[in-house]
Amino acid sequence: MEKPVVLSAEHVSKAFKLPTEQATGLKQAFINWTKGIKGYRMQQVLKDISFEVHRGEFFGIVGRNGGGKSTLLKLISQIYYPESGNITVKGKLVPFIELGVGFNPELTGRENVYLNGALLGFTTEQIDAMYDDIVEFAELEEFMDQKLKNYSSGMQVRLAFSVAIKAQGDILVLDEVLAVGDEAFQRKCNDFFTEIKKDPTKTVILVTHDMGSVKKYCTRAMMIADGEVVAMGDPESVSQKYTLANLEAERQLEKEREASRGGYPNGLNERCPILRTVPVEQRVYTTSDVFRFYVEYQFDEPGDFYLAIALHDIRRGGITYDTGAKVLRMTKHGHRKVYFEMPLNLFNDGEFRLVTSLRTPSPTDPNFADMVAVAIEGNACTFVIRDPHCRDSYALLNDAALMITPAEELDDSVVMELPAKTKRMLAARDGK
Repeated sequence: MEKPVVLSAEHVSKAFKLPTEQATGLKQAFINWTKGIKGYRMQQVLKDISFEVHRGEFFGIVGRNGGGKSTLLKLISQIYYPESGNITVKGKLVPFIELGVGFNPELTGRENVYLNGALLGFTTEQIDAMYDDIVEFAELEEFMDQKLKNYSSGMQVRLAFSVAIKAQGDILVLDEVLAVGDEAFQRKCNDFFTEIKKDPTKTVILVTHDMGSVKKYCTRAMMIADGEVVAMGDPESVSQKYTLANLEAERQLEKEREASRGGYPNGLNERCPILRTVPVEQRVYTTSDVFRFYVEYQFDEPGDFYLAIALHDIRRGGITYDTGAKVLRMTKHGHRKVYFEMPLNLFNDGEFRLVTSLRTPSPTDPNFADMVAVAIEGNACTFVIRDPHCRDSYALLNDAALMITPAEELDDSVVMELPAKTKRMLAARDGK
């Protein structure tokens, strides 16, 4: 049976007036009025937003900056009111849109807990009942009678966050507040969210840019872009949509930078005016996929030339793989496209960039090639791997790359066994 709806938004829209000019006096204001000059323009932040949140859900809201997420949270929290549409809340809603708002540095930690609780609509008796839990979670028992201005920034954040999550509300609204405090406190917060996710009476609405948190905690997610709902459903598919939107935004920004510079794109020149690496399709990949891309170039000079392709690890840093300067020899001059395939079975989750360079044989050293042009920024190719089978993504390669198994002959030793496919690749490379 479907759980009851505790929050619903029906065709919600919100706009703001942005000043364009300011009248210096009553006379100028009258002149502007007679000429039809308003002195402001309307910015439509949210456009016909509709969604429902059910009791017990951990509901994620994601989107790029400026998409309308924070405005929507302020509407939910009744800080703003919509121009049109309705928002209905059933139960006690506790909003924490910015940690520490309402704290007074001249008051003690104890007084700030009661002040913040009052601002959230709790009575003194209700705050009395929550107080011990808040202090225990923040681990600030011996500091509660000190003034807040004497707290370190970390202590202030811990107190504010503890008030947020320990307030006895039915619906908890959090805006980018998961990564707070030191490592030990973050582990405690992770444990809290793991537990609250199991509570069928508690509902959490989380706005975040961290897709790891969305996939770890959320039971359902929604993505907002340009004031509209563009994706709604399971956390995995929504986070993939968000990742692709980020990639597209970065690519557009790089193209705008190139256009503003004029002339040839950065890395290209008269000898090679076109060189770019392009994915065949835009999507998020798994380790069972094959990544297909093509390199488009224009090179009209006679003689041998080569393409060199380097794979960069964006998140971890470094060059993961490089074909070498004289491996991919091209035979066709002019304006061409060359297609490539790359299996992804050895990789962990990550973000990767392919950078292609066009090279000609070095006149001084037959073992080297001179670079003519390189496809960087908007001409480079970026792709993302997200696979549920990747357990720990801190390393570049997954478990298929190297298996460590106990040795039979020695009880206290281990052997590192390469998969058969990897052995064949190495043997082919070494000519065995």
